[in-house]
Amino acid sequence: MRILALETAAKAVSAAMTENGKVLASAYQDTGLTHSRTLMPLVELLFRNTGLTAGDLDAVAVSAGPGSFTGVRIGVSAAKGLAWAADKPCAAVSTLAALARNVSFLDGLVVCAMDARRQQVYNAIFEARDGCLTRRTEDRAIALAELAEELRGDPRPKTVLGDGGRMCYDFLTAAGIACRLAPAHLVKENAVSVALEAESIARAGGLVTAQELAPVYLRPPQAERLRREKQGG
Repeated sequence: MRILALETAAKAVSAAMTENGKVLASAYQDTGLTHSRTLMPLVELLFRNTGLTAGDLDAVAVSAGPGSFTGVRIGVSAAKGLAWAADKPCAAVSTLAALARNVSFLDGLVVCAMDARRQQVYNAIFEARDGCLTRRTEDRAIALAELAEELRGDPRPKTVLGDGGRMCYDFLTAAGIACRLAPAHLVKENAVSVALEAESIARAGGLVTAQELAPVYLRPPQAERLRREKQGG
């Protein structure tokens, strides 16, 4: 199965082309430029370097959330456009499930953490054993203090990663919870892991149409929250 995957849910942007678990090409950029400027040039680079076209794909995958509201919208919109034009199905991938794949080779708990502001993280916990991941929580927005109490007393090794990984690692360590931060080259979200997670989704029959593809937000955008606060709701 040949998949084009997009990752725009966090601070870095990336794209990858895989075929049956093999990485054909990938591109990654973390320079602070907006994803709206950087994503499509990366995608065009992959097509050019592989000699493939959108018509050669079996599916288009995207990290559909949680993550940055703007980033998720950019990625989902690009995936919908590419898939719609080529009449291809889509895979809506959990950003956190894809992220956990980065360190699936490290046995123990995988603590995915994306900065959600206000001392909160978008989080999911997985257990890694012999290269396989088992989900232990749903994707959620959780306070760091609450996450620390949940992990306290669990003797299993804990690996923290994500664009909020350093913040989460520092908080847990200060709270007396032993954990390790993923290696620098694995700590961030990337499209290769999105593609690999998409293959699992495809095998399970979970692909959707471009029309059905939608972003996944765990809480309303900040502007909407502020409006509700002003209205007392």
